[in-house]
Amino acid sequence: MNIPRIEFKQISKTFSGTDHTVPALDDISFKVMPGEFVTLIGPSGSGKSTLFNLCVGLLEPGKGEILIDGEKPKKRPGLVGYMPQRDLLLPWRKVLDNVLIPLEVQGLPQKESRQRALEILPYFGLEGFENEYPSALSGGMRQRAALLRTWLMGRSTLLLDEPFGALDALTRKELQNWLLKVWQEFERTVMFITHDVEEAVYLADRVIVLSARPGRIKTELKINLPRPRRQSMIADPAFGKLEKELLQELGVDA
Repeated sequence: MNIPRIEFKQISKTFSGTDHTVPALDDISFKVMPGEFVTLIGPSGSGKSTLFNLCVGLLEPGKGEILIDGEKPKKRPGLVGYMPQRDLLLPWRKVLDNVLIPLEVQGLPQKESRQRALEILPYFGLEGFENEYPSALSGGMRQRAALLRTWLMGRSTLLLDEPFGALDALTRKELQNWLLKVWQEFERTVMFITHDVEEAVYLADRVIVLSARPGRIKTELKINLPRPRRQSMIADPAFGKLEKELLQELGVDA
């Protein structure tokens, strides 16, 4: 039996303010299967990041439940890897020391942790930069370092919240290709938030579209494009058709 890595079951969440309440999510239900790459897209304020915060245990749902690997855990923090929008690298720590933080938290021996990190640095394009401080890195390299830090948590499922949103277009495309290569090689499960329709289609096995607040699932679109993906696919009519369908769901004139 193929058990979902993550399952959201009728999730709703409302935030309480001083004078009024703000409904963020309403009746969200979907599954993410092992090895799947799922992108989430929707208007600002549709609850995408809230959904991630619920999944990792930073928030609790008002209604519904979240299953991880088929079980409802008593505590969710630490069960999945989470990379927020900002890289949050510590400026006073070198690259290697930054990426080692999850292993330090787990209490692993320093020698073993450093060896493990050094072995995987080349896959993340950081070989030779382990002794640099974050200030010496480009935006793309900072994101690679932040993702490596998340990766070293050793979790089978990764939640990536707009990791490429602040990058220039060329660097963004480069990192899209790199992420897909690493994802396929290491066979992790990924949920990825984006505001970019092209990015959502290019990366995903499946795209989940959320409505404006309160976020509800408007549609789930399966991306039947061959892998490995190539940037040249973006010019293909089949790719354009998927983009157009997503834009229509988002209420954008396509």
